[in-house]
Amino acid sequence: MAKLLVHSSAPDRDGRIHAITPQSAGWGYVGFEAFILSEGQTLQRNTGDVEQCIVLVSGKARVKAGALDCGVIGERMTPFDGGPHAVYVPPQTEWTLEAVTPCEIGLCSAPAKGGKPPLYLPPSPVEQRGQGTNARYVSNILPDDSLHAETLLVVEVITPGGNWSSYPPHKHDTDNPPQETYLEETYYHRLKRGSGFAIQRVYTDDRTLDETMAVSDRDVVLVPKGYHPVGAPHGFDLYYLNVMAGPVRSWKFTMAPDHAHLVYK
Repeated sequence: MAKLLVHSSAPDRDGRIHAITPQSAGWGYVGFEAFILSEGQTLQRNTGDVEQCIVLVSGKARVKAGALDCGVIGERMTPFDGGPHAVYVPPQTEWTLEAVTPCEIGLCSAPAKGGKPPLYLPPSPVEQRGQGTNARYVSNILPDDSLHAETLLVVEVITPGGNWSSYPPHKHDTDNPPQETYLEETYYHRLKRGSGFAIQRVYTDDRTLDETMAVSDRDVVLVPKGYHPVGAPHGFDLYYLNVMAGPVRSWKFTMAPDHAHLVYK
């Protein structure tokens, strides 16, 4: 099994700091890349056999995908200040992105057959989930009730310092719809202070997988199976960008048995 905690690297010539592929992760669906771009820097790609979702984690950029010209999109200068702007790009499609300001880009990928058009995805209303120290704030980019993608599910979450997220613990590692669906998942973490740490645990009922990780700013955590709760220490607000994909584009999960007295909302 691949190492679950992946630290960012120094930017390469394209500004890339993460390059998670199904091959490097040891699974079949999810790919994720992250880029730090200077003003004026350009990315140009062809999606090939995957569909992609370009997420502006921060900054403004001019994006074109196939015949779609989005113009300049993006409005927040940090992932903690406003909702996400994103672009869906189907397989076998050329796209370009030019950074109008310094930018941070999340590039989410999964296999697809094609047939959906490129689409600009403006920020969605923010949804609060949980109460008290379980409260977090969710922006759906490509939720499972969206018809804009074939396999990708993309969401971002802000968890205030002192709160838990992806909690109560739940899993989606069994291909048994509609009770539960198999979905691989990546977490791209950002800490508002740029320092400190968050905690993420990934574990199975039989504890054959049981890892607890101290997550730094811009780390990626891989979730191949099992429960995967996240804790943000007091004073350290946490952002993460989730990418999920599997054989069925539906988010059906099972809660951990020892948390059955809690309600997932």
